[in-house]
Amino acid sequence: MHVVVLGGGVSGLSCGIRLREAGHTVELWARELTPHTTSDVAAAVWYPYRAFPQERVTGWARRTFEVLRELSANPEAGIQVVRGVELFTEAPPEPWWAPCVPSLRATTAEEMVPGYSHGYSFEAPIIEMPRYLPFLMARFRELGGRLLQREVRSLDEAWRESPVVVNCTGLGARTLVGDDSLFPIRGEVLRVAPPPVSRFFFDESEERGIAYVIPRSADCILGGTAEGENASLVPDSAKAQEILARCRRLLPAGAHFQVLEHKVGLRPGRPTVRLEEERVGERQVIHNYGHGGAGVTLSWGCAEEVVSLMTSER
Repeated sequence: MHVVVLGGGVSGLSCGIRLREAGHTVELWARELTPHTTSDVAAAVWYPYRAFPQERVTGWARRTFEVLRELSANPEAGIQVVRGVELFTEAPPEPWWAPCVPSLRATTAEEMVPGYSHGYSFEAPIIEMPRYLPFLMARFRELGGRLLQREVRSLDEAWRESPVVVNCTGLGARTLVGDDSLFPIRGEVLRVAPPPVSRFFFDESEERGIAYVIPRSADCILGGTAEGENASLVPDSAKAQEILARCRRLLPAGAHFQVLEHKVGLRPGRPTVRLEEERVGERQVIHNYGHGGAGVTLSWGCAEEVVSLMTSER
């Protein structure tokens, strides 16, 4: 059947690819395309951050982990599987996402960083979004998908072209479908070079301020922030200095690098991910948004459920 997918970020592109692979004719409509989407700002590393409910997120995250590992074999995808650590100053419980990660174990003494007492070590895909998003776009087009850059103000516009719409508009769903439960989670990151480490580091301490170091092939992302009451896209120089200070505690003493870019993005926060089918007469919309800080981490699992929902309802 003919399907219109709304949204040009990682969720929309992943859905478009899976729908084409399932044999559907797909048009993808997007107000913004890479490199101007929210997905372009993502660090990005597999990690189910600020996405709920946990039981559904675990399934989507596990499947996406598998697909990203498979894609890492393709050098054009811009994905590398790297071992890193999440660090704590006191003993943590086992992470709820542990079933997704076969390589998870306690950190060794050699993996610890001064100032921390406990941690987890695991392998996870690191996704270089400046390479990954063009890779997805090229794959969608190779499969015969049609991509149109256009702004959509109502579902009726898309329904005039197809009775089946997939809504991957992220924060845009607040106005598109009137979802007031969506809220922006503002994130600032710094892109630096050369990578000062070869593995990733996380410190999710709310008291000390979150810090993460994500090395990529030629640069590195230092982060970050998670502000719920700030929707500004203007970089804050004071926040940049705070990020640097927090990340320094994760880096080797005397690590040298140059700050190349200061980026800001708004994660689409929501009490729960909205992945469900809705009908209005003979018309259908499948919503797929509200992924918090885990859009990449959940992308393939959610895309496959979108295809399953559409197939089961026809």
